[in-house]
Amino acid sequence: MDLVNAPITVIQNPASGRGKRKPEWEAARERLRAAGAIFLDTEAPGHAQALATKAAELGGTVVAAGGDGTLCEVLNGMLGSAATLAVLPLGTGNDFARSIALGTDLSLAVTTAIEGTPHYVDVYHWSCDGRQGYGLNVGGCGFDAVVADRINQGYRWLRGTQAYVAAVVESLYRYRPASLCIDVDGVREETTAMLCSVANTPSYGGGMRVAPDARIDDGLLDVVVVRGTGRVEFLRAFPRVFNGTHTTHPKVHITRGRSITIDSTPPLPVLVDGEIVGMSPVTFEVVPQAIRVMLPAGGKDSVPRPAVL
Repeated sequence: MDLVNAPITVIQNPASGRGKRKPEWEAARERLRAAGAIFLDTEAPGHAQALATKAAELGGTVVAAGGDGTLCEVLNGMLGSAATLAVLPLGTGNDFARSIALGTDLSLAVTTAIEGTPHYVDVYHWSCDGRQGYGLNVGGCGFDAVVADRINQGYRWLRGTQAYVAAVVESLYRYRPASLCIDVDGVREETTAMLCSVANTPSYGGGMRVAPDARIDDGLLDVVVVRGTGRVEFLRAFPRVFNGTHTTHPKVHITRGRSITIDSTPPLPVLVDGEIVGMSPVTFEVVPQAIRVMLPAGGKDSVPRPAVL
């Protein structure tokens, strides 16, 4: 499809926006068409990144229409370009959309894509198992990665919080705390933990506020460690993650840093924005002001220039 002179390019996962949200999505598409947008459908994993690379060469706004996985692919295709990123929340979790005050409001998301306020935000670079890439939301390893993998295998019929709660309950009976070695900006800690999350945004899992004080433009990553605990204690404390009050639990430790390395015994699956990318060890590094994102009108002023990748 010809991308010439298209001010808005929408990269859409055709599997998103179906079911109950179909009427909303059709209305959103009509508004975007009226604004001159063109639409490109993804055909396979990785295709969104390739489409975003091509679209970003022309500048303008590139819109990720789907879940956080589609958004992550679009991000990786756009980085280093002059294009602006926008998001239409059509996935299971939609956690980045939550972090920029869109939630699951498609109408507001369309308005933001067309006439929002551009603002530079941080991303993080990850590397493990000989692979590397960039993420926007939350990475890490441990129990949360196991839960995300379980959802990807068989909970797609549930959405958002419901899917995560179901996967947590099922996964908890098989999971055991692991020995972790965590290095934050050269400060090393060895501990037994359920998980270690590295957060650029406050939430994952459809609104679980694992790092409630994380900010997308502070040049830091929040490191959340949940130390080893029994199943009953974990289940009792788990509901607190939805409002962020779990941070006062004695088994939860939070710090901030720019470069984080996590190793474990045994090796654990590594999570990047809801997808499993490999096994530990893994390194996360913040890339400040790496990409310009459309925020709802009246949001923060844009930062003058992005970081050079």
